[in-house]
Amino acid sequence: MQQEKIRNNMNPEKKGESNKSCTKCTAALWHRYRSGKIPVIPDIKCKSPGEGDLMLGRDPVAIARRLAAAGAPVISVVTEADHFGGSPELLRQIAQTVSVPILRKDFITTREHLLESANIGASGVLLIASMLEEDQLSKLVEEALVMGLEPLVETHNEAEIIAVNRLELTFLGINNRNIVEWEMDDGSVNTTEKLSGLARQDVFLVSESSLAAPGDVLRAVAAGAHGVLVGTAILRAPDPVEMYLELSQTMG
Repeated sequence: MQQEKIRNNMNPEKKGESNKSCTKCTAALWHRYRSGKIPVIPDIKCKSPGEGDLMLGRDPVAIARRLAAAGAPVISVVTEADHFGGSPELLRQIAQTVSVPILRKDFITTREHLLESANIGASGVLLIASMLEEDQLSKLVEEALVMGLEPLVETHNEAEIIAVNRLELTFLGINNRNIVEWEMDDGSVNTTEKLSGLARQDVFLVSESSLAAPGDVLRAVAAGAHGVLVGTAILRAPDPVEMYLELSQTMG
């Protein structure tokens, strides 16, 4: 049943057709999607509030390089320092190492944050609906596009999706956990299953967080997501590349 839902969700002739001017991230993701493989965005973060140290002495730049070589269409890099151990310099190093688009994940709230993102090599930026006023979010979306950054607007509930549907978006996220609680809540793919039908059909919809196995990825895509963003499960695996390939090869 899941495979049938996934096939019904695929429409290469119509999906991803957009007049939006900046689609650096979603162009790569739609290309992967049309190839019949679930687009998985690996999320490079050095630690997490719930799991602690995720690098365990490994080099995050080397991990990103290996994941890009394995076929990751986009790589996400968390640059927030206090809770996730990242930095703008980490993103800069990864952007200089790989040729795929880089999505910056942080608590971006100002034009200066956008300028910094462009200067360090990001192709896209995460904008979190729950942390921004509606007018502020709209302005940041517009400014990001002017700077050549594709905004991924992240939502977590029905009201947020309905509100952001009014924006000129190409990239929409559903976080299965609550970022306001530092993703320490018991989120699950149920959130994507409940909310995905509210998203506009012309955006690339990505399910984020609480995706630990191929079955979770299948559920998210069967519910209507076009791709997934996975960090902890990939980074905690004995071989991150092997886990990435296992997650991204599940579309039948």
